[in-house]
Amino acid sequence: MSLKPTLSVFRFSARLVRRARRTKVFVALSFLPVLLAVILQINRLASPGRGLDGLEVFGNVVMGFSLQFLVLLLSLFYGTSITADEVENKTLTYLTTRPVSKAAIILGKYAAVAVFLLLLVWTSTIIAFLILNMDRLGYGPAWAFLGKSLAALSLGTICYTALFTLIGTFLKKSVLFGLFFCFGWENVVQYFPGSTQRFTIMHYLKSLLPGIGMGGQSSGIESFLMFRLEPSSVMMAVITLLVLTVVFAWLACRIFARKEYLFDA
Repeated sequence: MSLKPTLSVFRFSARLVRRARRTKVFVALSFLPVLLAVILQINRLASPGRGLDGLEVFGNVVMGFSLQFLVLLLSLFYGTSITADEVENKTLTYLTTRPVSKAAIILGKYAAVAVFLLLLVWTSTIIAFLILNMDRLGYGPAWAFLGKSLAALSLGTICYTALFTLIGTFLKKSVLFGLFFCFGWENVVQYFPGSTQRFTIMHYLKSLLPGIGMGGQSSGIESFLMFRLEPSSVMMAVITLLVLTVVFAWLACRIFARKEYLFDA
């Protein structure tokens, strides 16, 4: 398959994503970690000597919110909309009659959404980190901590978005199912002991967070996120997340190419 049609769809979809009505709401939502960071930093400055360490606050509060709520919600609503918006707006027929393969349509729209969401997540996370760690910007391990955190958030964004793109291609009530999956399965099963937690995407994302080794030893900075975690190796986590992303995207393309969509009257 040629990349040119996919790039054309990507450029067109990127403009639509920026102009969508939901975008203002989710941009505001994405900056909640920044607001949390400002409030917590003011509290730290008002209580010198008693406030929590900036990395500890970032690892527990900012990363906890971003990884277990923000990434899930953004990926859900934007991923499922890739197909649902075309069906609801009755523009799918026009789109599929263009000289572009259906696989290129899905991949181009998915790439546009994923890039947009990554920019939102990176921006809010980096700003929150700078606010909370303005007194240790020359501390190398702090930047390493940020880099590993961004890697986990990035892989989570592309993997969950691919999953919800797939779900949106065949399930009519995809948002309701996605909400149950995100805040039921992903946020409950991850705390089960043993191998059960490995059936969640969140397990592999948490295995990438800084301070975690094969023995499950933590630096204490991210103790809330690491509760009951029996981490996989970093290599296994990365490979699993990338494979899942590719499989979800491939299945989404296959289903979209074969399925006939009916429009409501």
